[in-house]
Amino acid sequence: MSVKILTDSASDLPLSFFAENDITMIPLKVHLDNQEYEDFITIEPKTVYKAINEGKVPKTSQVSPAAFEKAFTELAELGQQGLYIAFSSQLSGTYQTAVMIRDQVKEKYPQLDLTIIDSKCASLGCGLVVMEAARLAKENAPKDEIVEKATFLCQHMEHLFTVDDLEYLAKGGRVSKASAFLGGLLNIKPLLNVEDGKLVPIEKIRGKKKLLRRVIDVMHERGASLSQQRIGISHADDEETALEMKRLISEEFSTDNIFISSIGAVIGSHTGSGTIAIFFLNQLPQ
Repeated sequence: MSVKILTDSASDLPLSFFAENDITMIPLKVHLDNQEYEDFITIEPKTVYKAINEGKVPKTSQVSPAAFEKAFTELAELGQQGLYIAFSSQLSGTYQTAVMIRDQVKEKYPQLDLTIIDSKCASLGCGLVVMEAARLAKENAPKDEIVEKATFLCQHMEHLFTVDDLEYLAKGGRVSKASAFLGGLLNIKPLLNVEDGKLVPIEKIRGKKKLLRRVIDVMHERGASLSQQRIGISHADDEETALEMKRLISEEFSTDNIFISSIGAVIGSHTGSGTIAIFFLNQLPQ
């Protein structure tokens, strides 16, 4: 029996991918207009962007303990080995809750064999790791090999992203209010990354064209053998820029191994529309 891969909705992979690869996806929550929604399942990202444009502030919350208990109990009852690749512990309490619920389920089902990895990644940064773990699981690779590979990828995943308006990240406490104010005033686009699971601004660039070019420069500086790896691009309702970014990357690094996906409602609640994110490795596994 192959290893069962689990992840949460903050991996921003399409629902079709989870179905085709028999992956259990556990949704985070979006709270809007006094209603609670499940990311990717009962709310679309466009609903969130429309609400933000109307001045509303969607709230998000981690995966519920009940959802974890159901998924982990099912795994234990099937007697399957499992690997859960979780959203960064620095951006959500999801990982900590998963560990707590696994330990509770283990009291009733001592046979539960579930490894949980704190990916320290977000969006398709986590998603690319899940894709590779799913490929190995399909090939019936042993669990320790999948865990080792997934851990390595998490540790070496670069995130580069930009948002149209820093105000959304400021509202969610993800960047300072001062940074947001300055960005809006000068039409300056921020370039951010994720370091040890946290959002960190790298620099501010004026104008979209310069920004996309700068992304290519940073990929040169940080990436490893970019033509030999899968590169991820996720976007928040801006497929046009995502495709332009794909074209630039493809030309610069002579690769067509580029995967594009939409940012989900949870991460989109913090970034707003117009976000573009690029993911790649700074070191390849041996």
